[in-house]
Formats: sequence, C-alpha cells, structure tokens
Amino acid sequence: MSTPFWKMHGAGNDFILADDRALAFPVQDSARIVRLCDRRRGIGSDGLLLIQPSATADFRMRFFNPDGSEADLCGNGARCIARLAHEIGAAPADMRIETAAGTVRAEILPAGVRLHLPPPKDERLNLSIERNRASLPLHFVNSGVPHAVCLVDDLAAVDVAGLGAFIRRHALFAPAGTNADFIQIADPDALRIRTYERGVEAETLACGTGIVAAAWIAIKLGLVRAPVRVTTVGGDVLEVGLSPLTLAGPAEHSFRGEFA
Repeated sequence: MSTPFWKMHGAGNDFILADDRALAFPVQDSARIVRLCDRRRGIGSDGLLLIQPSATADFRMRFFNPDGSEADLCGNGARCIARLAHEIGAAPADMRIETAAGTVRAEILPAGVRLHLPPPKDERLNLSIERNRASLPLHFVNSGVPHAVCLVDDLAAVDVAGLGAFIRRHALFAPAGTNADFIQIADPDALRIRTYERGVEAETLACGTGIVAAAWIAIKLGLVRAPVRVTTVGGDVLEVGLSPLTLAGPAEHSFRGEFA
C-alpha cells in the first residue's frame, strides 16, 4: 500500500512530510528513514516529519534526521509542517504543535509561517575549545536542540565541514553532541549564518533552531538588537523576535508523491 508524502522546504532546508494521524508509519524502522532521506537512492531530504495525533495540542510533530535518529525540534521543519497541517485540515491557522521540546505555537502568515518558541535553555557564554594548538571561542545554548555558536570575521572563509564536524563531536558537548553555527554581524539588527547540522552531518542551507540560537546569543552579547534579520547561506532572510521569542520565514512546497 502506498503512502502519500509532501516534499517541502523552509529556506532551502528540505523535508519529507507525511500525514501519520493513523499512526501507521513504522517510526522504529530507522533504516527506512535513512533510505527515504538518501539523495541518491531515495527521495532525498534534510529530515522526515510526521503529523501525529496529540492529546494536548492540535497535532504532534515527530522529526527524524537523515541518519534515522529522532530530534526534539526543527525550526524550519516546524514551519513546513504547520503549513501542511493547516492545508490538510489538521490544524487551524493559529495552532499549537506538540514537540519533544515542548508545545510551540505557529501562525500561518500571508507569506510564510511564524513560530512562537519557548526561551532557550542551558545557556553557556564565553566558552573555549582547543584546535590545532589554538583557542576557539564559542557560546552554547539549547534552542530546542543544542547549538554551539562561533562569531567569525569572514563567514565565507570558514571551513564549515571540517570545523563544524570537530565542534559537533567535541567532548565539551558529549554525549549528545551539538550543532555548530558560524555567524558574522552584518548590521546592528542583522547577521549572516552558516550551520553544520548534527544528524545531517553536513552543512545545510538553513537551520531554524540554529538561527534562533545565533540571534539569541548575539543579542545576549550586545552585538545586535531585536528583531534580528538572519541571512542564510542560501540567501533567504528569516526574522527572530525576542518578546516573545519568534521565528518567521518561508515554508514552501516542492512536490508531492507516494512511497511504498
């Protein structure tokens, strides 16, 4: 029996989405999730999202990384699943979404989706790790999932693959590991970002929780003021508000299909 799916992206961060309100998707089959997310042998994506029933919200969001592991939250994925849930009648235009990181609110906008998020936790500023006998300053916060944020002078010159992988598995962030975000201040209310994503194990075009973490850290350090416009490596601009904490940006359809 075939199952319909939707392919969507939020600022180039792309996902496979399925309506699993019948709880029929084999969530324990991580090998299948890996195959579906494989860009050469499957549909290809930065993750898989499921709409499931919830006793406390309009629906429950489940998010799986391309390596088959489950993550607590995905900001870009949450915007995409909010739009889809509204379109298929699973949620109103102003909705509540149950996630493993807590319940979040989402609003369907004329252009895009706005998420209302709980304040980040486990904030640790002014950390330092050693690499190649040099000290690398960074900051840490959990904006739904863990993020290490590094301020750089030349974002284009950063070895995101190499340095990102090093930070992602550093003992300071064991055992869960962390995502790694590199940011450059562009204006008093704007910054640019590149992200190495845990679970994807590569740089992605955008990371919603990384954008929130980067803006939060930059505000805390007095480098920018809210609302913060954040430009991704793919050229999209998202906005992070502070009171309340929000993330607004695109949620676009790519195509629809069926998998067996």
